Amino acid sequence: MANKLYDDAVSALDGLLFDGMTVMSGGFGLCGIPENLIAALRDSGTKGLTFISNNAGVDDFGLGLLLKTHQVAKMISSYVGENKEFERQYLSGELQLEFNPQGTLAERIRAGGAGIPGFYTKTGVGTLVAEGKEHKEFGGETYILETGLVADVSIVKAWKADPYGNLVFRKTARNFNPMMATAGKVTVAEVEELVGPGELDPDHIHTPGIFVQRLFVGKNYEKRIEQRTVRQAA
Repeated sequence: MANKLYDDAVSALDGLLFDGMTVMSGGFGLCGIPENLIAALRDSGTKGLTFISNNAGVDDFGLGLLLKTHQVAKMISSYVGENKEFERQYLSGELQLEFNPQGTLAERIRAGGAGIPGFYTKTGVGTLVAEGKEHKEFGGETYILETGLVADVSIVKAWKADPYGNLVFRKTARNFNPMMATAGKVTVAEVEELVGPGELDPDHIHTPGIFVQRLFVGKNYEKRIEQRTVRQAA
């Protein structure tokens, strides 16, 4: 087995980064995001990045850190409503946006990981989403053609892993991470806990190690809450 273990995010990304690359970044909101890898990308100074991600983080956390340093040229996303800097850059023409219905984004990633170059869906028919896309009828219903997505590098966050790269995600943090792990030419995983070979129940593994080329144990996780809502005091 080739050694997949690295000391930290910087070493795990070494030799993979280049200007203008496409990166898939796991997570939903701020849940299950690869915090260490995002920080390492920021510190690398790599620019002109296209990010495929559910969202763009918030102004001072998640992918918002890379927007702040103007390293992101384009976002392929489904929800971007929590980031004022994203809004400013998009409205001023500094940032490109390819907007997707959330289920369509998920299926585009899954398709890319499965080697499926395109698929037809009813979602978006008759809206701006359908403009410029091929339309086709099946059973008397109109569908639009969507393309699969792949990335130069996928960065994901898992709960547990073994040295072979088998990954287990925890609850909601599973979200986009497993499908993105399949759709990167290289997948780098940061994990909270590394266990020994054979310690993971094969029936509990979410992402087989064949999809993961590099991994490391992350640290200093903040696990922020995107919007904190609390009950008013009586």
